[in-house]
Amino acid sequence: ISFEVRDIMKSIKLCIAATIAALSITITGCGDKKAGDGVTVVKIGVVGDYNLHWDDVNKNLANDKIQVKLVKFSDYATPNRALSDKEIDLNAFQHVAFLNNDIERNGYKLTPICQTLIAPIRLYNNKNKIKSVSDIKDGSIIGIPSDLTNGGRSLKLLEAAGLIEVDPAKGYVPTKADITKYNVKIEIREAESGVLANILPDIDAACINGGNAYTAKLKPTDAIFSEDPKATGEDNPYVNVIVARTEDKDNPIYQKVVKAFRSDNVKNTINTAYDGGYISAW
Repeated sequence: ISFEVRDIMKSIKLCIAATIAALSITITGCGDKKAGDGVTVVKIGVVGDYNLHWDDVNKNLANDKIQVKLVKFSDYATPNRALSDKEIDLNAFQHVAFLNNDIERNGYKLTPICQTLIAPIRLYNNKNKIKSVSDIKDGSIIGIPSDLTNGGRSLKLLEAAGLIEVDPAKGYVPTKADITKYNVKIEIREAESGVLANILPDIDAACINGGNAYTAKLKPTDAIFSEDPKATGEDNPYVNVIVARTEDKDNPIYQKVVKAFRSDNVKNTINTAYDGGYISAW
């Protein structure tokens, strides 16, 4: 019996020692994780290469131990789906009109939490064919984005340039079918936004938005006509936004990202680093 008691006591001691060791490892592990991985990473979906201002955002967030990690997408169709599916935390690539249309078409539960910048859409010319808007004649080929909102925005730009007239009842999203008059009998070709700069040598001109123009190294001064960023007033549907899932719109971490974004150093970078292609929204 004494041997059995000693064996039982030995087993109990071993169990206690093992438990203490396990607790020690667990506690140490948590401490290391907090010390080594204490920075909260926020994944933000973006499109294009105009991202220098996010370096300033990360500088502003350093004391809060928050770091923005950019997740780059090659097209406009994917970032809202990725956000809805929780593959990323936020996105920052689109204007309000695009967001509203995507929500309506796909049923996403997404909400803008911060206005960021305005990227005027501009008409860029094939310099080997035309030099100005007045050189656009009957038969000239003009490229526009194929998505509804940027395509409609481009038609409004061509209207402002005096080339066409569109049905005013269609607001900011007219289609080619809503053109009521061709002041110049141009041919309008639709293509994905990201390839318009690539096909510019094969056409006469193209309506290219700010992000894609910057990526293609096209400067605002290269354009022959530009959208007036203030033409639609304070409720500009083309102001770009940071977007969250509606359920997360009040997330305190994301609100700190908003505060870090709407700061003087970020504003200065937006207004100076992109050759005048962007205007801060605040």
